[in-house]
Amino acid sequence: MPTFHVDVSDGQISAVFTPPLVAGHLLRRYKRFLADVRLEDGREVTAHCMNPGSMKGLVAEGSPVWLTPHGESPVGVNTNLPNGLVAAAIEAGAIPALAGYTSHRREVKYGTEGSRIDIFVDDHPEDPRPCYVEVKSVTLAVDDVAMFPDAVTKRGLKHLRELGRVVADGGRAVMFYLVQRGDCVQFATAAHIDPAYAAGLRAARDAGVEVEIWTANVTPGGIAIGAKLPAA
Repeated sequence: MPTFHVDVSDGQISAVFTPPLVAGHLLRRYKRFLADVRLEDGREVTAHCMNPGSMKGLVAEGSPVWLTPHGESPVGVNTNLPNGLVAAAIEAGAIPALAGYTSHRREVKYGTEGSRIDIFVDDHPEDPRPCYVEVKSVTLAVDDVAMFPDAVTKRGLKHLRELGRVVADGGRAVMFYLVQRGDCVQFATAAHIDPAYAAGLRAARDAGVEVEIWTANVTPGGIAIGAKLPAA
């Protein structure tokens, strides 16, 4: 994965990029985190912009830019797919932490804020608690760290509050992040993008909400549940 290391030599301190950055010219920057760029070989690509600020004075069309090359790992961007994939994996017993339930339902109303839980499982022979599973699709990666969210999400924060209430009422709640790419080795909340969500997840975990993070293997033939990821 592209990254950088700090080099100290000849009295200078430098961040050295590996592999080197790729030159191009800006076509437009939009939605805070996206930029269309024409590379020197004529190709047009869409890049992730790490700076969510206005960048006033830096985003004129034609401005020279340098990009970190990515794209060796396929990324699944269909947000409708993860719920069904995770539900099937749970029913098949492929997620150890959620195995053993005999009742499985989707889109069940719950909570106090008009929410629907993605997956509801119940009737476990050893755990009488109903279990509520919220699924989020993760596509953003910084170096080899999968990150969520990629934009401010008030809806996601609401879901964390609802899951916390489930635990307070005696139920079991699981926040499930499906990383739709196979090039990450750990997961972290994108506090630089949505600090409120990062704080909300910490509070939810402190309240007893469990977190499951899994990768997905994306190929032209399909997407399959991969490996469990640790949190950073």
